[in-house]
Amino acid sequence: MDATTSRETGRIHYREAVPEDVPVLVPLVESAYRGDASRAGWTTEADILRGQRVDAEGVTAVIAAPGSRLLVVERDGEVVACCQLEHRGEAAYFGMFAVRPELQGAGLGKRIIAEAERRVRELWDVREMHMTVISVREELIAWYERRGYRRTGRTTPFPYGDERFGVPQRDDLEFELLVKPLV
Repeated sequence: MDATTSRETGRIHYREAVPEDVPVLVPLVESAYRGDASRAGWTTEADILRGQRVDAEGVTAVIAAPGSRLLVVERDGEVVACCQLEHRGEAAYFGMFAVRPELQGAGLGKRIIAEAERRVRELWDVREMHMTVISVREELIAWYERRGYRRTGRTTPFPYGDERFGVPQRDDLEFELLVKPLV
């Protein structure tokens, strides 16, 4: 099922990103997480991080990496969301998930994550989906928990000093691993 129709979201089409998509995908990801534009949605990190969320080189690397897919989501021909899928042994990693802020909260994210889970099972026959979320993002973590992900308590430090990931506005940031069984 590659395309569906919904009154809330319009006609949805999923495809793998190509290098020509980078100029559209970078501002999409930025708009979902950083700056005042991100405040139109609920996934904003504007209060905890400033600066960039991703750059063209990072997006290009995800597109080009073996065992990686950057899924582009189009509604009626316009790019409205994306997510990274990466094969990691018996698991897949889900990241770089972005939905245009004005479309957040209408059920599109639920549909995308379900499609991502379906694809990684089909592509790589994996048993789990993994993701990392900044641990202070309680509302976002709760959203993932409602989708079947569980907190593991396993954390990794936030890369303070590496502005490719943003400029922290707090000193307590870390990433927590969330996991969902897919079998």
